[in-house]
Amino acid sequence: MSPRLLVASGIFHPEAGGPATYLHTLLPALQQRGWTVNAITYGDAPVTAYPYPLIRIPRRALPLRVADYARAVRPLLQQADLTYIHSLGLPLTGGRAPRIVKIVGDQAWERAIRRSWVPSTEDIDVFQTRRCGLATEVQKEFRSREVRRMDRVIVPSEYLKRMVAGWGIAPERITVIYNALPPEPLVQAAAQAEARTLLGLNDEPLLLTAARLTPWKGIDHLLTALARVPEVRLVVAGDGPMRAPLEQQAHDLKLDSRVTFLGHIARERVSLYMKAADYFVLYSGYEGLPHTALESLRAGTPVIASDKCGNPEVVTHQANGLLVPYIDVEALAATITTAFRPGLRAALAAQTALGLERFDFARMIDQTDALLKSCLRS
Repeated sequence: MSPRLLVASGIFHPEAGGPATYLHTLLPALQQRGWTVNAITYGDAPVTAYPYPLIRIPRRALPLRVADYARAVRPLLQQADLTYIHSLGLPLTGGRAPRIVKIVGDQAWERAIRRSWVPSTEDIDVFQTRRCGLATEVQKEFRSREVRRMDRVIVPSEYLKRMVAGWGIAPERITVIYNALPPEPLVQAAAQAEARTLLGLNDEPLLLTAARLTPWKGIDHLLTALARVPEVRLVVAGDGPMRAPLEQQAHDLKLDSRVTFLGHIARERVSLYMKAADYFVLYSGYEGLPHTALESLRAGTPVIASDKCGNPEVVTHQANGLLVPYIDVEALAATITTAFRPGLRAALAAQTALGLERFDFARMIDQTDALLKSCLRS
């Protein structure tokens, strides 16, 4: 009899975000490995397009939707042989099956910033040990206590393993499984010049960044650095709460003619911009594992990234990209200047495949399947 896997999440395809995309590609592959999959999430999108049963709980008023989720998930918990959890704070009461949780960030930090309990510039690493206000400390304790109750923890980077171990979880219960790019190529084999022609771009030096526009993505620092580097253009793909302030900052810095804010665009369009750009820039203060950097490297475009969090696990300095201290705007401006010295872009682009074998999709499936089955046996 096939083992029954319950997947409990707060978001799911077609919603945006790494966890939603990850589950959408992972679950059919696990079915092929013999798992019987059931999934539950919040949301209102249709549920008939998936090769496994999916329950969506409408996002009505908070107490009501939590109660709805708890009622719907209870029989699934009782039937499951294993529960794979992708969001902390879900009402998962009942059942005796082992539980595995995947941690892709610090929910307490994100919530504290969202609710203005800490400044929007709060460094996530400092946050781990700094004593904050009562509400924030309660969130930290709830997060840590919930993770400690899990049988195993999956994280997508060594950086996150160290962070989660700091919450009081034994390192031997934490397994690093790198996320992987989808098996189909994200970018066609068009040359950089062809991509620029398709997008109506000229041959000016071009940087691209793509992200949800939040404070910790560091785009404000990138704009400040760009103002110190003449001639280079920047395309910003993505939307979010910081878009209006960033547009105003670009205007104040007299960068209107050199910075283009695209807003939210289709993933295929982002991939074409990645091929067209000279460099993809990810000067963020937090990345568990930077998927956009992986996508850029597979497109053949080197990456300029902060030396923070999971970025150095993807970008190797002066091999497939350039790493910059965070926060150091002068160093960022100097790095951008260096990046456009004759021959450097071509040398880095020739090595963009360096290390990408660690992020192979089949390898991710093999490792995840093996870990899930080991929890069944134990």
